[in-house]
Amino acid sequence: MKLTKTCESCLLSRVDLECSLAGASRDMATQIHEECGQILSDLWNSELLHPQIASVIHRHACRRVGTPDPFRALKEEGNRQALAVCRRKRADLASFRDRVLASVIANTFDYGVDEHTVTGDFSSFFDAEFPRGFAADDTDRILALCKNVVYLTDNCGEIVFDRLVVEFLKDQGSRITLAVRDAPILNDATLADARALGFDHIVDNLTTTGGGAEIGLDLYKMPADLADALGNCSIIISKGMANYESLSMYRDLPPVAYLMAVKCRPVADDVGFPVGSRIALLRE
Repeated sequence: MKLTKTCESCLLSRVDLECSLAGASRDMATQIHEECGQILSDLWNSELLHPQIASVIHRHACRRVGTPDPFRALKEEGNRQALAVCRRKRADLASFRDRVLASVIANTFDYGVDEHTVTGDFSSFFDAEFPRGFAADDTDRILALCKNVVYLTDNCGEIVFDRLVVEFLKDQGSRITLAVRDAPILNDATLADARALGFDHIVDNLTTTGGGAEIGLDLYKMPADLADALGNCSIIISKGMANYESLSMYRDLPPVAYLMAVKCRPVADDVGFPVGSRIALLRE
């Protein structure tokens, strides 16, 4: 996806959140906000996709505040809440659809999005939202294609339920390459987060999307093992909006299953479902 005017305020509000989480002074936060606004203006008419521009901005903000991972405490809290719900609900999540739905509900661990608020009580939120199901449910068609899977993760918290999806697929004989972020950016899951949850003992190949602190997927920065997996897979499972914003712009990909909570109007307009929708959408 390309940037819209709505994206501008959302991107810069996340910069403000990064400054706050890192304990930047008001003057420093104002200066960083202005610097990132100038970077956004400079890149506005470039050929870069939205996630690529956002990555440049967030890398700059993190350099300026002096920490590579200002979201670390929020990531740990997201995983803590998600693990508590997972332990309580795991026995009830028997089907592929139920496990995917749980992972998409957990995609709401996404901080600083203008039109979206992260709940402070994920347990109650999960119980209320699960019966509402999907706005688009292609899980049966998705499962039928899951012979050789490339699974692109998104946020911490959410990744706890991704493990349930991966375990289901492994039990039915799927081969899985799972890719996390190459370095900390926002509250996205990294290799350290995936290994802490034991993914390295479950999937066939645990790798990264490459490029260092980079959201979404840049096909020109991904490592060789991910490129090889993409060239041979039967389906890509793409979690979250940044991965959607990247992959929806590429052509000649294998079938893609977009699993996400729709949290902003530009993505809602592009995907065809309103803000607040949960979707498991197969694009072939």
